[in-house]
Amino acid sequence: MKRFLTFLLLLMLPGLSFAATILVWGDSLSAGYGLPQGTAWPTLLEQRLQREGYRYQMVNASISGETTAGGLARLPEALGRHKPAVIIIELGANDGLRGQALTQMKENLAKMITSAQTNHAKVLLLGMRLPPNFGPVYTQKFQSTYSELASEYKTGLVPFFLEKIAAQPEMFQADTIHPIAQAQPIILDTIWPGIKPFLKK
Repeated sequence: MKRFLTFLLLLMLPGLSFAATILVWGDSLSAGYGLPQGTAWPTLLEQRLQREGYRYQMVNASISGETTAGGLARLPEALGRHKPAVIIIELGANDGLRGQALTQMKENLAKMITSAQTNHAKVLLLGMRLPPNFGPVYTQKFQSTYSELASEYKTGLVPFFLEKIAAQPEMFQADTIHPIAQAQPIILDTIWPGIKPFLKK
């Protein structure tokens, strides 16, 4: 009984709130592949939230090599465990690089969005683009997938979250795919306007 009364008292204290969760659901571009620990953009986002007084905890569940099919299969368990207020979906690059069917990629992303929304999470999509050697038809359809989903399901959207570094080879590791540590603050600055409307202090 004493514990219960203490809990009620804490709830009534002015200005006290419990941290909500932001779930980052991505691939190696969000998992920090090849980067020193603590330098990937999700960690920098967590630090910015703390500096600016937002009471959110970050969960970065990104996995290198992840596809939309893998992300879809893992998502129900993660939603149940973390109950995020916001989910940032950064998937699709590996589908595109493997030349997989874009209709299936779009369906997987749509199912992730609807599953998140059913669980009362707001969704921010991080869009990607493919190199031109994949052909204009495929690359254009790939790129438009994100804007079409954002429009249909009323999600947030960052059309191309690597936009500010894509034309700068020095911002990428030797594999020419993964950004270096110095690029991570720039990536965060690109993502920040997309996530900020979802945040509450």
